[in-house]
Formats: sequence, structure tokens, C-alpha cells
Amino acid sequence: MREFLIEEELAEVLDEVTDRQKLVLHNDDINTFDHVIDCLVRICKHDELQAEQCALLVHTKGKATVKTGARGDLIAMCQALLDEGLNATIGD
Repeated sequence: MREFLIEEELAEVLDEVTDRQKLVLHNDDINTFDHVIDCLVRICKHDELQAEQCALLVHTKGKATVKTGARGDLIAMCQALLDEGLNATIGD
């Protein structure tokens, strides 16, 4: 019986790991650094330094992963970033 529970628990953990997706923020020529940083702090719960670093990465690389997690958890964050005028997508 215990062997079955271990396999079931392992399957749940594997489901969580394989369900991890990325919230990607894309660069644009419209939004200011301050606005992007503010959005990352409020919406993605970054601290100031993390938000600044992500904003710089987005600016220099054209896009950057700003959050990882289960798709269901990222959808609301992605929509909130879009509502703020930012360009964000969810991918794996």
C-alpha cells in the first residue's frame, strides 16, 4: 500500500514540475522604465532590485522571463501586465 502512495505522490510532483511555464515580458518603445518596474513590483511581487534587473534585461535583450510557475498562476499576472499596457506572454 505504501508503495502505491509513493508512486502517486511522485506523479503529483512530476505534474507540478512539468506544468511550470514562463511569464515573458517583451520590450516596447512606449513604456518607461519606472512604469515597468512599478508593474513588476505590484503584479509579479518582485522587490525593487529584481524589478530593475528584469526591466534592464527586457530592454537589452528584447524580452525576459519575469516569473515562472504553473500556467494557471501566471494567467492573472499576464493579464494584469497587459492591462497596464505592457507586452507579456506565457510560454514554456
